[in-house]
Order: sequence, then C-alpha cells, then structure tokens
Amino acid sequence: MLSMKDIEITFNEGTLDEKKALQGINLDMEKGDFVTVIGSNGAGKSTLMNMVSGSLKPDIGTVKINDKNVTMLPEYKRSQFIGRVFQDPMAGTAPTMTIEENLAMAYARNKKRTLKVGVSKKRKALFKEHLETLHLGLENRLNAKVGLLSGGERQALSLLMATFTEPNILLLDEHTAALDPSRAELITNLTGEVVEQFDLTTVMVTHNMQQALDLGNRLIMMDKGQIILEVSGQEKQQLTIEKLLHEFQRIRGKQMENDRAILG
Repeated sequence: MLSMKDIEITFNEGTLDEKKALQGINLDMEKGDFVTVIGSNGAGKSTLMNMVSGSLKPDIGTVKINDKNVTMLPEYKRSQFIGRVFQDPMAGTAPTMTIEENLAMAYARNKKRTLKVGVSKKRKALFKEHLETLHLGLENRLNAKVGLLSGGERQALSLLMATFTEPNILLLDEHTAALDPSRAELITNLTGEVVEQFDLTTVMVTHNMQQALDLGNRLIMMDKGQIILEVSGQEKQQLTIEKLLHEFQRIRGKQMENDRAILG
C-alpha cells in the first residue's frame, strides 16, 4: 500500500546549516496498517509526513503507493490518493464556506470534474449520514459557515473530509495538539472509529505518547532523521510510556557511545 525505500533528505546541503532531515528511511505498510510516529522536536516526523504527501521530494529513495512510484508526483496530484488532517483546526477547511460546501469540495477531490453546480438531494443525504457519525449535531447545520465552528468541531469536520472518500493513505499531523483535553479525547476516539470503519492505511504523528500507544497497530520512534525503534502487535500492546522512555534513553546512549568510538 505505502512503501518508502532508502529515503534521504538534506536541508541546506553544503552549508554550515546543513541538516540531514531524513536518513535511510525504510518503511512498508500494508492496507489497514495504522502507524503512530513519535520523537522529539527535530526528529524528522514532519519532514516524513511532508515527503509522503508530496510537498517535499526526497534527494534519494523512492515512494510508492499501491505499487505506483509517486516519488516525483507533486502534492496536488497525490491528493487523489491521500487525505490529511493538520494540527491547526483552521487548516484543511474553507472558513467562509458552509459545512455543506466544504464537504462537496472534499467529495469532488477524487471524482471526475463536471459542470454541475450545487449539491443534489442524494449527496446532501450522504453528507448528513456521515456527519451523524461525529455525534456533534453538525448534520443539522449544513448551511453554517465553517469559520463559526469551535476548534473541536472544525477538526472533526476536517477528519471527516479527509476520510469519507476513503483515501489510500490518511496522514494525521498532530491533529489533536491544538485542542483542549476534552476535545482532543473526542477527536482521538473519532480517529480510531473512522480508521477502523474504513480500514484506512494511516500514519499519525503525535507528541502524546499515550495516544501513540492507544491508537494503531504499529509504532515507530524517530531521532535525528532516522527510525530508531519499531514495534507492532502484542509487543506494542504491552508497551508503557515508562518503557518507551527507557528504550529511547537506551538507544540514545548506545548512539553516543558509537559516536565517541568513531571520533576516537
């Protein structure tokens, strides 16, 4: 479904500010895999997401979706395969448009373009059906401007817009970080339900380690542009935040020992 092979990205190459943002990234995901990604600031998490979405291209390596090489495919062309929810509830939707208009725009993302204007009764019924799954009453507010929604309501709508056309890949970019705890919990629960309902192949970046443990069937930890830990299945289910932190310190300590040995 999603394959990344030998991915390398370097920023400001050949300058004093050179930084290896991604180093030797190899990751294969099957349909329905839900990978949570954790790591400290600067670990490469956002670069990884931007590379998958197409807003960044790797210097070296290949990206495939459904066995199709999309490495050089621009972001706007990859959007037919990918749904994305951003950290900022204001991103991903058009605030001056209504809920109905936003959903119509998302619905048309991977459909053939026509000259028809407006929303048919059948499509409106479809929108209401999907909005009902959010349990926020938005199905009764189709004509409300999205800019008037709360942050949690807007993020729930963004999640719905990114998923109800069942994309090949769903990218969740710290999509609960800007919300208060109660709304963050709501969106976290909705995420698990929607991903399971549509059997979506999902990559979620988060700073919330408990969220990373609770969601998904696989977890990767990144540091300095590399994947330094990957766990899945029962091993992931048995992890705790304390064990994760211990493993990070153990791996970081080993890396520092290797660096010292190389430097002599």
